[in-house]
Amino acid sequence: MDFFVFVSEQWLLVSLLCVLIYVYAWTEKAKGGKSLSVHAMTQLVNKGEAVVVDLREAADFKGGHIVDAINIPHNKLDEQVTQLAKHKEKTVILVDKMGQHTGHAGRTLRKGGFEVNRLEGGMSEWQSQNLPLVKS
Repeated sequence: MDFFVFVSEQWLLVSLLCVLIYVYAWTEKAKGGKSLSVHAMTQLVNKGEAVVVDLREAADFKGGHIVDAINIPHNKLDEQVTQLAKHKEKTVILVDKMGQHTGHAGRTLRKGGFEVNRLEGGMSEWQSQNLPLVKS
C-alpha cells in the first residue's frame, strides 16, 4: 500500500527511473552489436562470412553448442581474444545463454577491430527452434 502512495506522490521520480532503466538496457543491448535471427546467423556462417563465439562457461559449452563455435567464456575474453586473430576478416557472432554478456564482449571485440553481431535470444532461442547442437 505504501508503495502505491509513494508512486502516486513521486510520479516524476518514478517515471525518470523507468526511463533511465530503459535507456540503460537499450544501450547495453546495442553494445553487443546488431541482433541476428538464427536464420540470418546460419546463412552468414554457411557462406563463410562469420564465426560464432560462445561466451558460456566450458561446462555449458560441452553440454551443447553450435557447430564450429569457439568457446571463450565471457569472463576470460580479454585474455583470450587473440584466439580470434585469424578470423579478423569475418563477422564475429556472439552467443551466450540469453544475451546477458554480449554487451561487454561486443565492446571488447570492437576495440580490437572486429565487426560484431549477436544471436538474438542466445542459445535459448537456438534450442527452442530445435536446431542442432554438438555435445562434447
